Amino acid sequence: MCACFGPSLALYNPGEPYPLVARAYELISRCTVRDFASELEQRKQAGLYRTRRLISGPQQPALVSDGKPLLSFCSNDYLGLASHSGNLDALRNALPDTGLGGAASHLICGHHEAHHELEQRLARFTGRSSALFFSTGYMANLGVISALAGRGDTIFSDRLNHASIIDGCILSRARVRRYAHGDVVALEAMLAETSGHKLVVTDGVFSMDGDIAPLVELARVCRAHDALLAVDDAHGIGVLGPHGMGSAMEAGLSEQDVPVLIGTLGKAVGTSGAFVAGPELLMDYLVQKARTYIYTTAMPPALARATVASIDLIERDDARRAHVMALVDRFRAEATAMGYELMPSRTPIQPIMVGGNHQALALSQALEARGLLVSAIRPPTVPDGEARLRVTFSAAHTMEDLEQLLGALSSCRELLTQEGAEV
Repeated sequence: MCACFGPSLALYNPGEPYPLVARAYELISRCTVRDFASELEQRKQAGLYRTRRLISGPQQPALVSDGKPLLSFCSNDYLGLASHSGNLDALRNALPDTGLGGAASHLICGHHEAHHELEQRLARFTGRSSALFFSTGYMANLGVISALAGRGDTIFSDRLNHASIIDGCILSRARVRRYAHGDVVALEAMLAETSGHKLVVTDGVFSMDGDIAPLVELARVCRAHDALLAVDDAHGIGVLGPHGMGSAMEAGLSEQDVPVLIGTLGKAVGTSGAFVAGPELLMDYLVQKARTYIYTTAMPPALARATVASIDLIERDDARRAHVMALVDRFRAEATAMGYELMPSRTPIQPIMVGGNHQALALSQALEARGLLVSAIRPPTVPDGEARLRVTFSAAHTMEDLEQLLGALSSCRELLTQEGAEV
């Protein structure tokens, strides 16, 4: 709190309407807002200022952003299911039976039979014994990590893990050791010199690079050093593995290999929410200990019904995954031939490395001027000096959509050779 808040209490007048609100506003304006404004200006000068877009209509490749029609290549709707008619029908049909809101937390009276059915479906889909349905992926990581580790324990986290994993580690109050991205040798050395309870946490697919964690090797070293392995497969579920079962199943890893499997439902699955899957004992423990599960209102049960319908579709429709991968292969070949630097990714996440913040923004703006929406990703989301365009593909994209993107990239290629380029 600002130091000048203390003396302000002497200004309190019981007869004045809303006295504390008025005084607080006055003091914040005088003591704090100039600092906020300065920090915001610094972000603008560094090319780090973020803004929101106003999207109209359903989430699909052809959308309207701030009133302007654009072809989007920045959504996480990898299988094109966010607006799928079957999922919309499932949601509508469920509403008369379930109502709209969750109304209470899962441990009061909010755990609807639709939630239970979804958890059972998620367990079958991922090849796990049981599952818990969380409100968001961020909340799942915060709740799971802080429940599984605490004071006196050690968490080992990949340096490129998602912000929600980082925050879950901080919230746990455990000792946190970060290992170089994907460096199993470095991790094993850390594990060997550490005693006590050990938790290793990694993304399955890294959201900004698109590469896949070395899960087989991670599982091996965790077994060898008695560490619990947790994998956040937010960007692998629905896309990788047999029938879209995720990166762990693609690697042939069982529940014993990956006891804690976390996934989200707002990306390839196309609905909303998240889950953790694993042994029944572990799920029971999380019901008792995961604060982000205990102390929040349950998601709408109708949404759970729609999610079951979406998982059913994912499991039986391999053609969607095949189409996405065909788009990825074509893009990688053509973009590389143009001289763009890509990351070693075989997933729908295909970053174009740029480096400078202003150059990344300039390239993104140039593409938007040509009718394409591709986001510039800058620090702190990615390391300093590694700004990029995060191109993502969806089964809803056509080959004609891809050709439009490639044509625009070809015409914008020279921007990356112009320091401080402006559109």
